Amino acid sequence: MPPLSATARARLPDNAFAYIDSQGRRRLPINDISHVRNALARFDQVDFEDDDARERARERLLRAAKKHGIVPLGFFDGQLRKASGAIVRSLPRGTVTFLLTDIEGSTRILERLGDDYAGLLRDVRTTIRTIVRASSGHEVDARADEFFAVFRRSTQALDAAVAIQRALQAKTWPQKAEVRVRIGMHTGRPTLTETGYVGIAVHVAARVCYASHGGQILLSSAAHAAFTERLAEGLSFRSLGRYSLHGLAEPEALFQVSCADLRATFPRPRTIGPLRSPRRGLA
Repeated sequence: MPPLSATARARLPDNAFAYIDSQGRRRLPINDISHVRNALARFDQVDFEDDDARERARERLLRAAKKHGIVPLGFFDGQLRKASGAIVRSLPRGTVTFLLTDIEGSTRILERLGDDYAGLLRDVRTTIRTIVRASSGHEVDARADEFFAVFRRSTQALDAAVAIQRALQAKTWPQKAEVRVRIGMHTGRPTLTETGYVGIAVHVAARVCYASHGGQILLSSAAHAAFTERLAEGLSFRSLGRYSLHGLAEPEALFQVSCADLRATFPRPRTIGPLRSPRRGLA
């Protein structure tokens, strides 16, 4: 990481730091990609004044990571997967299906809407939360513009994913903003600890969500394989091929959910690259 001199640091605006304490001391510079990576690594070493200050700094840091195209997986898994003991005890164990959502272009929307963004984010969260619960799912966490849910059955997760895209697509947003969420699904057997889910299944789910585009629903090969019964009328899976996902040793086959009333065409998945030319078709 290039050193940041005292003079250069003093010239940076306040929004180039993830945390500014009540005394005006500026911590965790996020002015460029190398400093964002450093801030992600050092976040837990900072002595924040209170939980609210920590949360504000965390959201600033996550937005900066997304702006620079960084996938903060270790930070994401470590910081955003913690739930209270009561919530953890209610979460399903064994084989489950994870559903993760993420607002595409959230930083751009925030810059455009300003103070109106808080209301938009609250509306998105409420919509997703209501649908997850109605589909017999469990909310694991909701931080910044991301939502993490878990389902005992893959069919429940798919019902929720489709309903979320339909509901958000039908809404009118402030200042005619375009709000689209990425959705990733993965089925696995994670370990449930006192702080939440841990294990490779969480990592895969996060990477599948990151690979998707706004308005798209992507499934991992395991999530796809979990569907042993006929899908609901009008739904199908489209094979996109095998892709190398960030941080995973083995390539992953990705499948897109196809539905007549949802957007069908997207750019290639946001991944390291295809293992080979994708074979497209219905599965």
